[in-house]
Amino acid sequence: MSPWPELRSLGRRDSMPETGFLARTATLAATTYRYQIYLPPGFTPDRLWPVILFLHGAGEGGSDGLQQTRVGLGPALRRFPERFPAVVVFPQSRRGHPWRGPMAELALHTLEQAIREFHGDPNRLYLTGVSMGGYGTWRLALEDPHRFAALVPICGGLDAPGRRTLPRNPGAASSVPEPFLEAARHLRHVPTWIFHGEEDTIIPVEESRIMVQALREVGAPVRYTEYPEVEHDSWDPAYAEQELMPWLLSHVRAP
Repeated sequence: MSPWPELRSLGRRDSMPETGFLARTATLAATTYRYQIYLPPGFTPDRLWPVILFLHGAGEGGSDGLQQTRVGLGPALRRFPERFPAVVVFPQSRRGHPWRGPMAELALHTLEQAIREFHGDPNRLYLTGVSMGGYGTWRLALEDPHRFAALVPICGGLDAPGRRTLPRNPGAASSVPEPFLEAARHLRHVPTWIFHGEEDTIIPVEESRIMVQALREVGAPVRYTEYPEVEHDSWDPAYAEQELMPWLLSHVRAP
């Protein structure tokens, strides 16, 4: 019996494709990686589907191909499947490896495989991540600013060359550091909804506050939700927001 019974199909009729969490593999540079694809209830291959790429945090790295579905977006899909009418891709980075270099390549490779296999709409691709994956969200978006239709970084921060450590005092920075402004200029056309917990002791909330300030200074379409008295696990209330998916799926990549 599988130790992960919740990863089985959500149900299957003879004439319908399997849905729920499906195991897949990807091979890069002679290394095989396990990952998961989520297909929503009612999935059918006769139309194009929006595709969400989810980047997990540092604690979910490894090689089992499953742990990345246990924190963040995966539990929300199990709890509210009706809210997420999209294909969702769950790559898994090797433990200790952030979402850059080979791991960024892996994430995008799994996304492309999902688009081909499950009729993904290239104009409705969305990127989200938590903690280390929040940093990865900014990193992947900056490396290809025109790939994604919208971004949802949660309790993360800017991963870009030249940035410095931010002060942990919210009032300490009167101006936005240039690396944040430069990143904001590159992404000023991408709708973004940022989430963070006010009491986060792992990744300080200033990471998100200053990125929001930078995006607003360049006129970018940005929303920001900061949860009072919430620590690092701000992904739980964020992915439970009823407005999140309607907002996300309302955006289509500009030609």
